[in-house]
Amino acid sequence: MRFRFCGDLDCPDWVLAEISILSKITSIKMKQLCIQVIKNLLGDEINYEKVYKLTSDAKYEEGDVKASIAALSFILTSAAKYNVDGDSLSNELQQLGLPKEHSTALCRAYGDKHDDLQQKFREQSFRVSRLESVDWRVDYVLSSSELQEVNEPSVQLRLHVKNPDTGAVEPTSFAMSADKFRVFLSELKQTQKLMEGMV
Repeated sequence: MRFRFCGDLDCPDWVLAEISILSKITSIKMKQLCIQVIKNLLGDEINYEKVYKLTSDAKYEEGDVKASIAALSFILTSAAKYNVDGDSLSNELQQLGLPKEHSTALCRAYGDKHDDLQQKFREQSFRVSRLESVDWRVDYVLSSSELQEVNEPSVQLRLHVKNPDTGAVEPTSFAMSADKFRVFLSELKQTQKLMEGMV
């Protein structure tokens, strides 16, 4: 069976297994648990103390708590990703065996933050590291402790790459032989031509 919140694919087996565990808590606690998961998806920390209190009546073990959070994260993230409305999501979750009250509670929490989730995911998508600067030098190795004569140039490169998540610039250093550098430079030029053609 195919589900819209799974991108018109079958629901993963591990999510199906967690639905029976999620059914053990009350619908009110389900909504509270969803609120904690949504806060986490929007960038806040999960209050595990509160989560353990919410799930204590259902006798959840630590593994059950983590699995429930993972399942809810998957459901809420996928629903927002595929722009599934609350009613459709509720119907699909009921088809998977989640009680109606639980599905309704989950969808209320989802509906309240649907736009915020989509905006957050938009901000996080298609982000790649950015090259800030390059330092380089060429060393000409005349000999080494292992070989009497080397007579080979070695290119030392240091790339300063900006991490899109933290904004920090992180250096990455490496060395390559002259032959490898020629291949590297050739591939960079080909990539540059491709990128210019796309613009």
